[in-house]
Amino acid sequence: MASRRMLKAAEAIREVVSMAILTEIRDPRVQNVTVTGVEVTPDMRSAKVLVSVMAEEPKQYLCLKGLANSTGFLQSKIAKRVETRYTPKITFELDQGVKKSIEVQRILHELAEERKQREQSQATEPDTAEVEDEAQPLEEATAESFETHASFETQDALAAEDAADNPDQKTS
Repeated sequence: MASRRMLKAAEAIREVVSMAILTEIRDPRVQNVTVTGVEVTPDMRSAKVLVSVMAEEPKQYLCLKGLANSTGFLQSKIAKRVETRYTPKITFELDQGVKKSIEVQRILHELAEERKQREQSQATEPDTAEVEDEAQPLEEATAESFETHASFETQDALAAEDAADNPDQKTS
């Protein structure tokens, strides 16, 4: 776990480096750079600066070379701002977190589109198995109602015969 002192130093280094990249570095290779984080070693002799470059991969590595060439200038800026016994030696590394999060977002969007298309195709074209399953309860219900109707007719016919045989009984 990082100490509070290391976290404060890392944040100060991040601020100094990001402002210097934005306002003071004139190298044409260094463009569209965002400092996303800084990792400082416990002895504070070295720091890894994580950067995100919004460009194609060849331009990203060209930008890293430009940042590596301006390391001395950036370390002098850090020495003025951060008061430590040693000025951390900085190295630059591409932060893949942003790139990975964009890729995850793209994959999730594709999955959502596939799900939507699948649901639409199922809604417009019901499977034949589903049609058969829907028809089966209808056939059963029709057969049951026919049997029920037939049994009522049979009961009515029996009651009529009984009434004809016994005229003295009242029918309900």
